[in-house]
Amino acid sequence: MASAPDRAPVRELTHFIGGKHTPGTSGSFADVYDPNTGEVQARVPLASRAETEAAIADAARAQREWGEWNPQRRARVLLRFLQLVDQEKDEIARLLSSEHGKTIADAHGDLQRGLEVVEFAAGIPHLMKGEFTDNAGTGIDVHSLRSPLGVVAGITPFNFPAMIPLWKAAPALACGNAFILKPSERDPSVPLRLAELFLEAGLPAGVLNVVNGDRGAVDTLIEDPRVRALGFVGSTPIAAHIYASAAANGKRAQCFGGAKNHMIVMPDADLDQAVDALVGAGYGSAGERCMAISVAVPVGEETADALVARLKERIAGLRIGTSDDPEADFGPLVGPDALARVRSYVDIGVQEGAELVVDGRDFTLAGHEKGFFAGASLFDRVTPDMRIYQEEIFGPVLCVARAADYEEALRLPSEHAFGNGVAIFTRDGDTARDFTRRVETGMVGVNVPIPVPVAYHTFGGWKASGFGDLNQHGPDSIRFYTRTKTVTSRWPKGLREGASFTIPTMG
Repeated sequence: MASAPDRAPVRELTHFIGGKHTPGTSGSFADVYDPNTGEVQARVPLASRAETEAAIADAARAQREWGEWNPQRRARVLLRFLQLVDQEKDEIARLLSSEHGKTIADAHGDLQRGLEVVEFAAGIPHLMKGEFTDNAGTGIDVHSLRSPLGVVAGITPFNFPAMIPLWKAAPALACGNAFILKPSERDPSVPLRLAELFLEAGLPAGVLNVVNGDRGAVDTLIEDPRVRALGFVGSTPIAAHIYASAAANGKRAQCFGGAKNHMIVMPDADLDQAVDALVGAGYGSAGERCMAISVAVPVGEETADALVARLKERIAGLRIGTSDDPEADFGPLVGPDALARVRSYVDIGVQEGAELVVDGRDFTLAGHEKGFFAGASLFDRVTPDMRIYQEEIFGPVLCVARAADYEEALRLPSEHAFGNGVAIFTRDGDTARDFTRRVETGMVGVNVPIPVPVAYHTFGGWKASGFGDLNQHGPDSIRFYTRTKTVTSRWPKGLREGASFTIPTMG
């Protein structure tokens, strides 16, 4: 009998502080799984308060010099970083896929969408320009300056281990801040590698520190007065907590939570196109996307019956495979708790009376029975009072909530607690225009199932999906990571006018 192959040794990961890998000293660790096999492939240290404070101190020291670099010089670091990442994008995608479980093709997309924000931030010499008014009053000029905040931090989720750290870090660094990244402990290797490449690109040591950790590290970032701003992406309860706590500690915060993205399918929609969109947006990356479509809203019974029938047929042909399978439509979930959560929500939907058209609970992949694989599930006749409609499942589960008419279809996403993204599929321009103006969500797609804005626009949801006045990337990111100083100046010609005791006006 052939002996079983030896398991690869468990890797010991580190923090990245002061331009070098720093072993953890807290004694606390988290397991990093291989989602394909269910085995532990690495251990990541969880920083103590003292370790996190040391990273903050190092960032504060490094930021003083970095903040004095001119914007064009900082932009050159970003451009060099883009070159370095391009040279090893295949290796980064494989590393990302091996820890997260998304397919390698999807991992490339994860990385690319992050790099597009780096490209945007490389325009910082223009983006940092202030305003100027000549002769606002007689002999008086007014101009504004944009200055970095100092030390800022980002707390990022597991589902986009390249994209969201780059969405946070690139604008922050371009503006002259030092950045502390607290990535997800589930898949931390890509953020660590990106930090190495920033250093190689010419970023001074300490300007970007990666601190792995749990709530203890997060609380330290919230409470330490040297950290001036916080960005977060994750669940709504934690987003609300971090936003409130950051504000109580005098910090800026942009915190993004959960989602329940709807896709309206009008009777005049191209149904084949709509089904393709729903299958890709609902089940891609095993549903572990904040912009995944999780609720389909067909308008009218005839549309609904046809849509469900075609979805059932398409789901039967989906290929679920390991993350390195080039033919797989999606791979495993990120961990055992994610798999248990998805299965429990399918149970809940059945108990609530939704019609389970396709049941993915018992799916196993031959040869990978201990992997975290969930099959695609499809519910029909889901109603707004059900938990599977109200709550974010974050897995390959699509709910069909039938609407009698357009107005009901418009109300469903508008009245939902989450307000992240929505899509409408129609051939009618008047309907699409009315929908985009009236629907109560932050991002809207017209015949586009995943309406993630391009890097030079801004990304953010409404209601329980987003907390804070400024969104991610685009012009909002520059406003968030800088503070404005307005200067009013006059150069008298030597004529003394005496003291004035009234407020100045420019009349």
